[in-house]
Amino acid sequence: HLLQRVPPGPVTLLTHCNTGALATAGYGTALGIVRALHAQGRLGRLFFTETRPHNQGARLTALELLHDGVPGTLITDSAAAVTMRERGVQAVVVGADRVAANGDTANKIGTYQLAVVARHLGVPFYVAAPSSSCDLALPSGAAIPIEERPAQELTELQGVRLAAPGVEVWNPAFDVTPHDLITGGIVTEFGVFTPAELRGAL
Repeated sequence: HLLQRVPPGPVTLLTHCNTGALATAGYGTALGIVRALHAQGRLGRLFFTETRPHNQGARLTALELLHDGVPGTLITDSAAAVTMRERGVQAVVVGADRVAANGDTANKIGTYQLAVVARHLGVPFYVAAPSSSCDLALPSGAAIPIEERPAQELTELQGVRLAAPGVEVWNPAFDVTPHDLITGGIVTEFGVFTPAELRGAL
């Protein structure tokens, strides 16, 4: 599906958080797509975010890519937009913790902004998730509860204070990407679907 939407030759992708064997077991979801392209000789490079504050990208995705010999480059979360514009990213592929009936998806915080930038740059945005993550009882992403993490994750590093004492903190662990920004499709074990097709497909 993805290869039909990009020119011939090596493909440059961007992903966020960890969606490989360490997170999902087996081949992975979004990282499974990366592995499949690499096995076909079609992956040029994967740019992947550090994924603050727990650095799942820097710690886990980096480890899996190095283990498998997949060409990857680690970037800061805040460098994603300029990387997409300046480094020829042809598609963004991310995972999802939950998918609502209308195709809204909840994923690691920072995913929504990637979808916005991808839309602006005309880059296809894919969400890869098993059908078990699709909750058709939820009408939209507005019904997905979002965990809020402790303030100390942003204000401290290994017990050392980084932020000014008394600063107010908002630290959501996930965000919701509206279905209309998922321009590539939602990838499941049953195929690739537009958000509008999801309910009928599952």
